[in-house]
Amino acid sequence: MAHVEDRWWRTGKDANGKAVRVKTELFGKGLRYRARYIDPSGRERSKSFPDRQRKAAEDFVSDVEGAKRRGSYVDPDAGRVTFKAYAEQWLSHATMDESTRETVDSRLRNHLLPFFGSRQLLAIKPAHMREWNKRLSVNYAVGTRAVSFAVLHAILSAAVDDGLIPTNPCAAKSVTAPRQVQREVIPWTADRVRAVRAGLTERYQATVDVGAGCGLRQGEIFGVGVADIDADGGWLHVRQQVKRVRGRLVFGLPKNDKERKVPLPGRVAESLAVHMRQYPPVKVTLPWEDPDSDRMVTVELVFTNDRRGAITRCTFDAKHWQRALRRAGVAQARENGIHALRHFYASALLDAGESIKAVSRYLGHSNPAFTLRVYTHLMPGGEDRARRAIDGLLGPVENRERPGDGLEGSESDERPGEDR
Repeated sequence: MAHVEDRWWRTGKDANGKAVRVKTELFGKGLRYRARYIDPSGRERSKSFPDRQRKAAEDFVSDVEGAKRRGSYVDPDAGRVTFKAYAEQWLSHATMDESTRETVDSRLRNHLLPFFGSRQLLAIKPAHMREWNKRLSVNYAVGTRAVSFAVLHAILSAAVDDGLIPTNPCAAKSVTAPRQVQREVIPWTADRVRAVRAGLTERYQATVDVGAGCGLRQGEIFGVGVADIDADGGWLHVRQQVKRVRGRLVFGLPKNDKERKVPLPGRVAESLAVHMRQYPPVKVTLPWEDPDSDRMVTVELVFTNDRRGAITRCTFDAKHWQRALRRAGVAQARENGIHALRHFYASALLDAGESIKAVSRYLGHSNPAFTLRVYTHLMPGGEDRARRAIDGLLGPVENRERPGDGLEGSESDERPGEDR
């Protein structure tokens, strides 16, 4: 049973057998009170308090017993592990694809470990969150801070789940998470899409058709295989992408680990057929997800480089895409990357009246709410439809002389002081 022990005094008996307080050999030495309790694992634990703090010791015991009943007890020794040690363990055990793991590892080492690495988990407080964010804001944009904060929040949430700390300091009311302002997407015009396509070498022109006509991400475009094209059924299956992990190319699942299929327009199917006649598909074998994996996957790729290998994103961007932008007179900016073709696709579908749910499914988004946040300003005519609906119900404006019914009254009926 939990109790508080006084290490300076004990109960003894005098010559008459009466209970009296007797000084112990520890009297006046060290911390006076020791709170003793049994933790949920059955291990006896204790915590000491100085003289004149018996009430604090009793409150501690009460809190421990309450936490045990609620199932929220936290071993005080467990949280003494450093943030660095726990974060590295968390990353090694987390379920994520290797490219995401590489990105998270970069955020951890560049933006979190320099500040939090040597601190014990239990020692990290909301004040540290605010200080870290302030320091980082000097050299980094809000987007970088927002992503790094999300990683920090995930690590400390796992520490709560593992019983190492009682609460996540990232979730404290006094901590304001850095949030990146969502920029409104300004979709390209069809003329710009055609101009950039024309600026690419012939070998890569059909990539624009797949991006603008099917909404695939860059890695998904490079990962299109012959078996993924269902021209007769009018579908393009998105089963894999080409991505770079630790400096090596691998095949992997599309983002969000979800395969999908998208409508294949006849114009895009024709473009792919012409492309494959001019540049026959090549069977390419790469590791699956992890460059060190023993699992090798072979895909007969539709798009390959001039050495008949899988296309590397950074090489394509620097050598081909940027040059096509210059030829088309388009600024070389982040918003004009190949991802702009995906925005063009989404805007075209929404303009045609396609539902957000369908657009989200075709784009491979995690949920329609995300699609709505990104593209809601592109949804056409909502306010016009509202106006037409009400106008249709109310009908045309007609000003007619109303026949008298004896209820009109007159200005003389109004009493002084009444609102007019």
